[in-house]
Amino acid sequence: MDGPPAGDICSICHGRFNIPCQANCSHWFCGKCIMLVWDHGSPLQPCKCPLCRRSITLLVPSEVSPIQQSDPEVARVLNNIRTYNRHFGGNSTDLSQRLQDLPFLLRRLLQELLNPQRSLPLVIRTRVYIAMVLSVVYTVSPIDIIPEALLGLFGLMDDILILLICFLYIAAMYRSVLYNRHGGT
Repeated sequence: MDGPPAGDICSICHGRFNIPCQANCSHWFCGKCIMLVWDHGSPLQPCKCPLCRRSITLLVPSEVSPIQQSDPEVARVLNNIRTYNRHFGGNSTDLSQRLQDLPFLLRRLLQELLNPQRSLPLVIRTRVYIAMVLSVVYTVSPIDIIPEALLGLFGLMDDILILLICFLYIAAMYRSVLYNRHGGT
C-alpha cells in the first residue's frame, strides 16, 4: 500500500493527508501531525499511536514526488521522520513488539514483492525466498524434532515454532530495509 485508503482522513487533524505516513501499527497519519504528537511527548521515547496506543517504532512515509521534496516544509517533515526513525526504528528488542509488528511488516513485504515498480535488493529478496522455502520444506517433511505421529497436536508445535521464527526473521530483514530507506544512515 503506497498511500492511505481512499477517502480516509488523518485521525489527528481530521483533514486530508499531507505527507502521509504509515506507522508500524498500520495506522496512517499526516507526517507533520505525528511529528507534533512526538514533539509534545518525551523526545527520548517513541510516541504512542493516537488510535491504538502502541509504541510507534517505525514511520514509513508514502512516496513523495521530487517537486514536493523541493518544498522546504515537506523536506523538514521528511527530515524529522528520518530523525525519528534513526532514534526508534532500529530493530526492536522486545519480542512482544516484534510479534505485534509482524502483520504490518509481512503485509508490506508481500505488497513490495508483488509490485513490479518496487525493487528490494537482490540479497534481501533471495534471503526471503530461501527462508520461506526452507520453512515450508521443514513443515511438510516427515522428519520433525517432535513427531506428530506420536504426540498428535502437540507434535505440530515445532512446525509452528519454525514458521514463527522464519516469519520473525523475514520481518526483521524487511524492517532493516525500511529503516535504511526511511531513516537509516
